[in-house]
Amino acid sequence: VASRGGPRAAGTDGSDFQHRERVASHYQMSVTLKSEIKKLIYTHVVLWLLLLAQMVVGHLKLLPHDQVAMPYQWEYPYLLSILPSLLGLLSFPRNNISYLVLSMISTGLFSMAPLIYGAMEMFPMAQQLYRHGKAYRFIFGFSAVSVMYLVVVVAAQVHGWQLYYSKKLLDSWFTSTQEKKKK
Repeated sequence: VASRGGPRAAGTDGSDFQHRERVASHYQMSVTLKSEIKKLIYTHVVLWLLLLAQMVVGHLKLLPHDQVAMPYQWEYPYLLSILPSLLGLLSFPRNNISYLVLSMISTGLFSMAPLIYGAMEMFPMAQQLYRHGKAYRFIFGFSAVSVMYLVVVVAAQVHGWQLYYSKKLLDSWFTSTQEKKKK
């Protein structure tokens, strides 16, 4: 055994301790996945705020209807999609598995389901726009159905990746829990 200032043990350069200083892979993965999910949640909050602004402007008639159209029906239940994101953020500090599971389930109910309904609700108007070139609702000069389909596509990707990373994070937390039980 080498002392602090004395000679080293034969056959070692003093760096043989480094293998013990590595962070376990599931802890590294947990930190990385939390970071990715936070980025997706912040992106979702930006989309959510844009939809909320469109709804407020449409209902309060702050701008004429040729500038900002009234919201589609799917936008109202989509406003609840902020709840799963908050649950996800609440699950991070203490690796709370139950909050993360609730976040994943409610993401399906309050985020993905309204987006699917929205795609179906707007489909006839999208057909009319692309077959006949007629649009009746506008958002700052653009066809409202085109803008909202873009929002639906981006939001579906954000929530899809959020679910994917949440599942991987859940698996990482279960790995950590299983290793603690073995000790």
